[in-house]
Amino acid sequence: MLSPITRQTDTGQFAASLSIRSGQGSASHDRVFRFTPLFASAQAAALYALDQGLSYLRQPALPA
Repeated sequence: MLSPITRQTDTGQFAASLSIRSGQGSASHDRVFRFTPLFASAQAAALYALDQGLSYLRQPALPA
């Protein structure tokens, strides 16, 4: 499951992160990615995070 996370910075811009959850129950785990660009809106940051996550999942061989 892909879950975008946004937060407003001290400058009023928005930072983007993404959680990728896999597995179920006690065998589940989250991988969280934080991205460098800042955005003018929370929506733009969330869309960027989702796009990056989808690109990551399309890679033929995912890094461990």
